[in-house]
Amino acid sequence: MTDRGSVIEGFLASAGWAGAARAVLAGDASSRRYERLALDGRRAVLMDAPPGRGEDTARFAQVGRWLRAHGYSAPELFAEDHAQGLLLLEDLGDAVVARLVAADPWREAEIYAAATDFLADLHRHPPPGFAPPLGGPALADLTAILLQWYLPGIGAPRTPASEALPARIAALYGSLADGEFVLSLRDFHSENLIWLPERTGHARLGLLDFQDAVAAHPAYDLVSLLQDARRDVPPAVEQAMIARYILSRGLDHDRFDAIYALLGAQRALRIVGVFARLARRDGKPHYLSLLPRVWTALERNLAHPALAGLASAVHEGLPAPTPGRIAQLTERAG
Repeated sequence: MTDRGSVIEGFLASAGWAGAARAVLAGDASSRRYERLALDGRRAVLMDAPPGRGEDTARFAQVGRWLRAHGYSAPELFAEDHAQGLLLLEDLGDAVVARLVAADPWREAEIYAAATDFLADLHRHPPPGFAPPLGGPALADLTAILLQWYLPGIGAPRTPASEALPARIAALYGSLADGEFVLSLRDFHSENLIWLPERTGHARLGLLDFQDAVAAHPAYDLVSLLQDARRDVPPAVEQAMIARYILSRGLDHDRFDAIYALLGAQRALRIVGVFARLARRDGKPHYLSLLPRVWTALERNLAHPALAGLASAVHEGLPAPTPGRIAQLTERAG
């Protein structure tokens, strides 16, 4: 048994789960691993998140406790060892929203409405003090990953237009944002949501992967939900949910629409860079197949009149991820 394996066995024994049956669950883009445990009719999930790989289980626990204290369905913590990067979590089940909607498209509107209503309710609470702000400068910094990984990966040079993208995003955010900050879970999309029909109200939505939570503009997580890199959300559903959110919170439609488009463009640009990095640095090229969907969302956002200058810079300085360029990234993976 490896040293890590021994550490995990000791953790499970101290938590009262020695001898549990263990089955690997699908991972994600991070260094975290998950296993489903079964013992004497009980179920739990083991999160294995080694601190040496940049993971922080204490942060997950902190955000999860805040969410549960406000009545939301973050997994309950059964045991935790942050020094070793190990958590034993409540098993929220297998009803992942992405799979549920794929199997039964008629439920899409119902489930997305519940997710939108959850965000509207979450955003009525002041963000907790431990959530760092994600304002214009931070959004700009996150976009720079595009220059570091995507352009070199397709063999394209940096240009004045591409170099100016982060600064343009920061400037646009400063002019379009209204100064409101709410708790943003950041990776709020269909594969990180579990449908829990036996619960009521906003607790019907099980929450995963929220350790990177920040204080951000209210549109940020709505964009994450409705411009999902992993599945096509029909434009009619997207527009209906935007309108639902705006009505629920009494917001100005035109102002919200502009910042929604900007944050959609920023997220798309960042995701292109993240997927390029996952392929080139981490040997995970399968994410590259999602680039065309991400780029389509980017173009839709750039069509907003308020983003005309950003659109010009993108079109001048950033080559689109054509099949040939995706093939280049794939060849250089790992």
